[in-house]
Parts: sequence; structure tokens; C-alpha cells
Amino acid sequence: MGKKMKKVALIFGITGQDGSYLAELLLKKKYIIHGVKRRSSSANTDRIDHLFDSVNFSNKNFFIHYGDISDGTSTLNIINKIKPDEIYNLAAQSHVRVSFDVPEYTADITALGALRILESIKILNLRKTKYYQASSSEMYGLVGKRKSLNEKTPFHPRSVYGVSKVFAYHAAVHYREAYGIFASNGILFNHESPRRGPTFVTKKIVQGLVRIKKGLQKKLTLGNLYAIRDWGHAKDYAVSMWKILQHKKADDWVIATNKENTVKNFVNLTAKKLSLRIKWVGKGLNEKAINIETKKVIIDLDKKFLRPTEVDFLKGDFSKARKKLKWKPVITTNELIEDMIEEEILK
Repeated sequence: MGKKMKKVALIFGITGQDGSYLAELLLKKKYIIHGVKRRSSSANTDRIDHLFDSVNFSNKNFFIHYGDISDGTSTLNIINKIKPDEIYNLAAQSHVRVSFDVPEYTADITALGALRILESIKILNLRKTKYYQASSSEMYGLVGKRKSLNEKTPFHPRSVYGVSKVFAYHAAVHYREAYGIFASNGILFNHESPRRGPTFVTKKIVQGLVRIKKGLQKKLTLGNLYAIRDWGHAKDYAVSMWKILQHKKADDWVIATNKENTVKNFVNLTAKKLSLRIKWVGKGLNEKAINIETKKVIIDLDKKFLRPTEVDFLKGDFSKARKKLKWKPVITTNELIEDMIEEEILK
């Protein structure tokens, strides 16, 4: 018997929150990992620096390549060079609010980027390569009834980000049906972690309230307090990505917690854990949170943080993944907030 070959994974978007957790998981599973990062004069590898030598880009099981999914030639060349067993497309312009400001760039990266990877797999005739598309709950957008959303719920995106993710989702389904490529979609609901970027609302809340508690910041400004989201931990969701590609056939999967929280509730939970006693006053855009001890306003609202078209409700039904993939979230929203606070306090 020959020595069992290690599986090779190629991760687009490896420097992001999800890419870093997935890379950790796959290294533990003895994969050889190739990650793609964009060339930038700043290093932007802080989420994965603990996994490899970021100066020389070396670790015998971990390799970084310069590339960009806006460039079809570089995408094709990287895939051709590596011929991976698994490709994870986690690359995107991933900020929903920003997609209203840079719609063309968002569509180029988030929609056409996925198409470039799938077309590369087809051109290179990589029959054994499995493809994972990071789809998003933002594809559902406008939801009629406030019920848990599953794989059969129709999409009605409310941003160019959501529209682009719907394109990438259907591109994966199309290449699966037309060319027999093993292409699966993970429809991931909101997932956060200490590695979340500072412009995302959960990180902004945790970072802002910790800084207020430390006396480093006077006020936190938010947008829609009443958006309902289903928040999980990115570490749990990385496990789902891997399980999706180990399933016997390519398919589409909702990954969520099936629990709902408003942004305001996320603020209240975070404040409580920091022993910040707050009181809400006012209505609409004039709603504010006052620190009971200092009598000062520490949270206010600004319409610049509102989207032109809002997604009011997102909650996912992951029963298919629970039944067929044996996946379920392990980390609760409370534990997620504690994890984010702990890391922020150490800064």
C-alpha cells in the first residue's frame, strides 16, 4: 500500500474572517493549503499570520499566491498550477452597505469572480475538483412572512451584494447541471468572530462599547437597530464548509442557528457583559442609549448607516444540514459575544 496522499485545498479569500478559520481547520485535518491574496502594499495577512511565515510566505503545508478573481488569467493559472481537490470561493466585496457605493466593483468580484473560477474548472477539465461557493442569506432579501428561511425559499435580494451572490449561487448550480462539476452552495447566515472587520455592525458594537468602557471613545453611532439577524460563530461555519464538500453529492445548504436577535438586542447583551448600564430613550432616528451612571449619551443613530433598501428579517432553517451533514452550531450568540469582547479587551 502506498502512502495516502494529502488532500489539497485552494482558498480564495484566505485573508478574510472565514478563510482564516477554514485554513486552521484544514491544517488540523492534514490538508495542504494554497491561499490566494491580492497584492497590496500593506500586508493584510494578520488573520493568518499565526499559520505561516508571512514574510517568506512559507510553511510546508501552507502556501500563499498572489492573484485576484477580477483577473481571469491569474485565476486560471493558479488553478491549473495547483489542480486542487477542493476549491473554496470565500472571496467577495463582502460589505452590504458598501455595495450601494461601489456596485460595479461588487458585481465584478462577487458575481463574475465566482464565474471565473467555475469557468477555469471547466476549461481545465478538473473532473475531481470540488467547488464551494460562499452564498449568503442576503440573497433572500425581502421576506414576506417572518419565518425561518430554507433552501426552497425564493430569493429577492435588496442590494448589489445580494444580487451578485444570487448570480454566483446560480452559476454554481448551472455549472453543476451543465458540466457535471461538483459545485455546492453554502447559504451562510450572519456569522461573526473576533476576526470580523471593524466596519461590520457586530464588531463595531463590541469594539465601540469596549472602548467606551475603557474611556477611549465617547460615543457609538449605529443605523437600523431593529434589523433582525441570525448570528452564529464563523468557527462553526467553517466546519460546515468542509462538511459540504465531503458530502457524497453536490448540493445547496442553509447554514444558520435558527435563532433571531435584533441589532438592539446585540447591543444590550454586549453592554450587560461589560457591566455598562444603559437606558434607551427617544424614537426613530432620535433613539439614543444613555449611560445610567454618567448620564451621557453613548449610542446614537445616523441615517448614513441605513441602507436605501433594508433587509428587515433573516433567520435560517438548517434542518437539512443537521440531518444530512450532521452539522449544527456549537457556539451560542452569548458565547460569540464573550469571545469578541475578550479579544477586544486585550487590545
